[in-house]
Amino acid sequence: MRVSLAMILLSPLALAAGTQAAKADFRVCNATQNLVGVAIGYRANAGWVTEGWWHVEGSTCKTLIEGPLSSRYYYLYAEDAERGGRWDGQINMCVAEREFKIAGVNDCFARGFQRSGFQEYDTGDQGSWMVQLTDEPGADGANAVTGTGTP
Repeated sequence: MRVSLAMILLSPLALAAGTQAAKADFRVCNATQNLVGVAIGYRANAGWVTEGWWHVEGSTCKTLIEGPLSSRYYYLYAEDAERGGRWDGQINMCVAEREFKIAGVNDCFARGFQRSGFQEYDTGDQGSWMVQLTDEPGADGANAVTGTGTP
């Protein structure tokens, strides 16, 4: 009887210990076979920020921002390191040749940076977001980039 009572009392603790909350973050998955360099842009408390480069091997994913998303809009730019293609958009932001974290999106060239077009993602009120880079052409003929969120 004592063993049964102990099992009943400990069962909720065992379940709670084995259950973890879903991790919220911004991830990029590379569905191509090539190495891809990725940069992200977002609005921080102090203003616009761009960061890069994350190297995402073919058929893998990489987390760019850990934890719940704090902005509604995020911006992504990626380059195929082997074939030279890119996934870009209409929003111009600053990038650098090597690893970077740049405050501000204006006067890129005057400040010694390059300018690239980033794709905008409206994450709404999602806690996490995943973008998948593929070789398949998108609706406008560009490489497909899809984003999905989870609450």
